[in-house]
Amino acid sequence: MTTKELISNIAKRSGLSRSQVADLLDATEEAMVQQLLDGKSVHLQGFGALEVRQKKERISVHPRTGERTMIPPKQQIAFRPTQTLKDEIKNW
Repeated sequence: MTTKELISNIAKRSGLSRSQVADLLDATEEAMVQQLLDGKSVHLQGFGALEVRQKKERISVHPRTGERTMIPPKQQIAFRPTQTLKDEIKNW
């Protein structure tokens, strides 16, 4: 589903205009991104949680040459679905 399709779908279900839904979606995205940048997680009841996780430094080995290189630590976004969402997908 693209952003345009999502906006149209929400507009039909809510009775709001597509521009109102687009503004609401933009504001929601900005709030979620700011929350993640602040190091906090975002919990959406019935859907799941987004959080930033720190990946540790690790060693990578090139399969052909056997050369070892160090991969630096990095931050990564992780999504953890709720049990409700897992059950809905499983029973679909």
